[in-house]
This record gives sequence, structure tokens and C-alpha cells, in this order.
Amino acid sequence: MAIAVDDRTEWLEADGLGGFASGTTSGIRTRRYHALLLTATTPPTGRFVLVNGFDAWVDTPDGSFALTTQRYAPDVMHPSGRDRIVSFAGDPWPAWTFEGAGARIRQEIFVRHGGATFVTWTLERGDRAVLHVRPFVSGRDYHTLHHENGAFRFEPDAADAIVAFGPYDGVPRIVFGSNGEYHHAPDWYRQFLYRDERERGLDDVEDLASPGEFRWTLTASTVAIWMLKAGAAAPADARSAAEIAAEAAAARDAERQRRSALASRLDRSADAYLVQRRTGRTIIAGYPWFTDWGRDTFISLRGLCLATGRFDDARDILLEWADTVSEGMVPNRFPDRGGAPEFNAVDASLWFVIAVDGLLRSAGACVGAESRAALESAVDAIVSGYAAGTRFAIRMDGDGLLAAGVPGVALTWMDARVGDRVVTPRIGKPVEVQALWLNALAIAAARDPRWREALERGLAAFADRFWIDERGHLADVVDVDHAAGTRDETFRPNQILAVGGLPLQLVDAARARRIVDAVEARLVTPLGLRTLAPDEPGYTPRYEGGPSRRDGIYHQGAAWPWLIGPFVEAWVRVRGGTAAARREARRRFVEPLLAHVDAAGIGHVSEIVDGEPPFTPRGCPFQAWSLGELLRLDRVALAKPPPARPRPKGARRRNSYLA
Repeated sequence: MAIAVDDRTEWLEADGLGGFASGTTSGIRTRRYHALLLTATTPPTGRFVLVNGFDAWVDTPDGSFALTTQRYAPDVMHPSGRDRIVSFAGDPWPAWTFEGAGARIRQEIFVRHGGATFVTWTLERGDRAVLHVRPFVSGRDYHTLHHENGAFRFEPDAADAIVAFGPYDGVPRIVFGSNGEYHHAPDWYRQFLYRDERERGLDDVEDLASPGEFRWTLTASTVAIWMLKAGAAAPADARSAAEIAAEAAAARDAERQRRSALASRLDRSADAYLVQRRTGRTIIAGYPWFTDWGRDTFISLRGLCLATGRFDDARDILLEWADTVSEGMVPNRFPDRGGAPEFNAVDASLWFVIAVDGLLRSAGACVGAESRAALESAVDAIVSGYAAGTRFAIRMDGDGLLAAGVPGVALTWMDARVGDRVVTPRIGKPVEVQALWLNALAIAAARDPRWREALERGLAAFADRFWIDERGHLADVVDVDHAAGTRDETFRPNQILAVGGLPLQLVDAARARRIVDAVEARLVTPLGLRTLAPDEPGYTPRYEGGPSRRDGIYHQGAAWPWLIGPFVEAWVRVRGGTAAARREARRRFVEPLLAHVDAAGIGHVSEIVDGEPPFTPRGCPFQAWSLGELLRLDRVALAKPPPARPRPKGARRRNSYLA
């Protein structure tokens, strides 16, 4: 599929540590997060934007032309580099071709796994050209903006082909290496305008420092090489231009080999989310502004790791999180700047149990006895902790279902807040939490029979209390605000997890078909499931406006691509899992997502889209669980099933956990 060259289509290069480079295919930075060098000082958190971008232009015997374009306040575009772009490619890394003044220039950007950004320019047509590049530098927290000030330190440490800057105390040094020349000429570039920040109702104007200019003479036999990386506090180490060129060549070869070893383009995209945490591994929830979140990690892991055969990564991620269990809960979030983990999700710990079970069933042999024991111990601690009662009134009730919630806290995945107001509090017994809880009980019961009675009690209560026969769907919450017998019948997509996306289906086949048909009729869009049916009060078709408005409508109609995974699994399941059903599901539900892969974040799937045409992508353009569920559909849910195994006499057809 052709990739649009505009400022709505974004590229991403991740370093495996939580840092990254990103931008638009037009080269115009539209977000505060777009950067050429963004590093994580305490992987995957503590992120600093060091080099925001650059201006580049070329002089040839026939004239000069720009390779870049900036947007300045109030809304001025300069210079005209985007008009010189004749092609863009995103694989194996971003590459642009520019034409002007009798020359053709190819520009490539790639990030080496483990850190360092490389930019190269090649003269593909023409005899000779002089390339000029001015870096734009800040040295700020990635959520903030930078402004002209007297404290910025322009003075470089130069050593042969290395030029380094320490912009502020407490900020990593910025190390530039090149096979060109550096000319020191400090200046400020003022009032860069970030369009996407303005549309989101946020501060949108920034000033950046430019310490000087790099220059290269390009010929048919030369390549301009520019290396950028975060350095330690020490002055720059001397490196020659030849050494910089050799390092760039080695990095290029290593990255090409590493990426080509991944099975497909989507596998390469999945790799961007798997990063380091302490001595272990974790999953970034989304780029460019999320770090790792518990709920997102465990939902994503099934697609990003298990479906792609990355079992060692899955094991290491789950072991890293297993070590954090406290009072029967795993954290949902680690703050960017340290501090205590946040244990504020009822479902994150249950998704952990699902992910552990998925790993042990898919690749138990690669886990090892010690690791298996650690994972099973964490599962036992979660199930026991939830059953006995833990934070935020989370507890197993007398009916075997899981109650949860206190005023002022949003515990489910529908966790938006506006100030102190929780938009969808869902206190009581939310439907998808019951699906997760009963699956967790089934997993625990497979090893410890003492959980079987609670499981059977919970299954019976679920069937009795959530089904709304006259409407043909499930309630969203029962025992609302812990008031026995109350029920919130709002039509939301959470009910789909009772019939798809999890090993244990909670309702019989007839009810499951009615639920799936109702969800398809009222919630399905080409790119995900709406979070609220259009005929429900409060439905909002477009995710627009400032922060408070967007937070208030986050789950009030916007469609979420990750939900298409459990829906499609349920859709195929209620049609008998036939080959014809799987083919039809691919055509109707998967192909639109595959087309979307080049529409917003290149190679990835967006966080959300508007609930109505044209289904404009919103939120993070690179979202882990959105891509993960697409991979899980492709490799698992819609893959050809293995031959059926004979069932022992008396085994129940509904689920192997209950055999």
C-alpha cells in the first residue's frame, strides 16, 4: 500500500529501552513528542527529548533547495522541503527521496537497538552537493515544552569527529558524531508550532536551541553520516570520521539483520514495544506518550509475544511483573519519575493470570521449573488475595462473583477521569471483570480443586444475574455501587469478553449468538468496537476537544481496535469455528485493520478511532494492545485449528478447564 507523505502519517523508530525517534512522513513535527533523539534514563521511564529535529538544505551548482519544513506560529510553513519529497518508504526504516536543483538526495533515519540514532544522506543523482544541517536541541522532559532562556549551555566539548553538549544539569549529554564538519554558531529558533498539541487543547509553541551547523560535501561515492546519542557526564571521547562511518555501517548491518530475522512487517512493529525494565523485560503500552502499564502489558503479550513465538520474552516479562505482586495485585502503572507503583486496577492482575496461563499452555517446556514455580506462586497470590479481599473493596462475594470499587477511583479499563470525577465508575460487579475472574478461578482450579466450588457458584450467578433476555445481551454492571440486585444495562462492548477473547465462555451457545449479533449491529466499526452504543445517552461520535472534554468522552463512543480481537473470536466461535467463518471474519474484520496499518502510525494500529465515518484515528498512533490483538487474530484465533483431541468420557464440551 502507498504511504501518504503528509503531516498526519507518522513513523516510529524504537531503541528497545523506552527511547525512540519519531515524526511525520512530511518531516513536519506536529507533536511535542516528535524527536530525533528521545532517551529513557531509567528504562523505560525518565524520558528526555534531547534533539527535537533539524533544518537541512542542499547547495548544488544549479541552485539550492531545502530538505525540511517547520511550522512556526501563528501558522507559517518554512522552508519548503516537504514540496521536494518525491517518495517515502517505511521499511526497514524511514527513508525519503528529495529532488531539486538538478540533484536527487536520499535521507534515511534508523535507531540502533540499545540506543543511538543514525541519519544518512546519499546523492543519488548529480555530481556534487553541499549538505547543511542545523540541529534543534532542548533537553527537556518529554511531556513538557522548552523556551528560550539564559541557562542553556551552548559550549561544546569537541574531540575530532565528536561534538557533545550538556544543555542543563541533570540532563544527559548530547553526543553528535559525523564524517562532516561542525561549525559553531549558536542561535535560538523560536515559536515552533505543534498542530496536534493545539488540536488537543494543550500548550503548542516551543523555542529550541541550535548550537551550530554540520556540513558535508556529497558526491556519488560519499555518504553523509550523522550519529546522535545520549552520553554520560564526561567530555566527549575522540573519534575519527572513519570510526564514525565504520560504527554507522556496523549499526546499519546489525539492524538490517536483526529486523530481517523477524518474520514479517507486523512482527517488526511488535518488536518496538518490547523493552527493558530493570534487568528484565516489559511492554510499552503505546508511543509516543505511554510507558508500561500492567493491564496493557498482559493484554498485549498474548499477541506480541505468544502469537509470534517470542516465548522467552513472554516469560521474562511475566517474571518481571510477578515480582511486583502486593496484597494479591500487580501494579497498573509505574510513575515516570519514580515513586511508589500504582495499584489501581481490578483487571490488570486478572489479565496477568490469563497471560501466565497462555504462556504455560503454549510453551510450558521453555519456562523451566523455577520460573514456572514463580509464575504459579504469583497466580496463587492473586486469586487468593482477590478471594479474601484486597485494596479498593476488591473481594469475592457470596455468589462467587468479584465485587470491586470505591468512590473516586476508576478500577476497570474504562478508567477516564475529569479532575476528581470518574467518568465511568462501574463500581460493583462489572461484566468483563467477572469474565476475567471466573477464568482466573478456572485456571486456579485446574491445579487446586479448592477453587472449583467457587467457580461453579460464580458461573451460575453470572448466568442468572447478567443476562437480559428481552434485550438479548448482558448487563454492564450488576450490584451497582454495591447495592444488591441493581443492574446497569447500558450497552457497552465489555460483555464481549464473556463470549470471546478468553478461554472460558460464560454463556450457552444460544445466548452467545444473540450477544454477538447485538454487538455486531450496534458497536462494530471497520476499525474496532464502539465503547457505547449510538442510541445510548451520552454517546459521542467524535473524540475531539481539550483534555477535559476528551477525557469525558474517552469511553463514550470512540471505537477501540483492541476490542476487535475478542469480538472476532466470539463471532467465529458462535458460527462453529468453521473454515468458512474464519475466511469471512478475515475479509470483514481483519482486512480493514491491515489497511489501517499505513494510515496513521506506519506499520502499527492506533489506540482509538472516531465512532462514525470517516473513523478518524485518534490517541496514540502506535498502540501495543491494538497491534497485539491483530496479531493474535491472524496467528491464533483465525488460524487453522489443530486436529481435535479425543475427549475423555464425561468431559464437558464447554471448556477444558471444567473437564
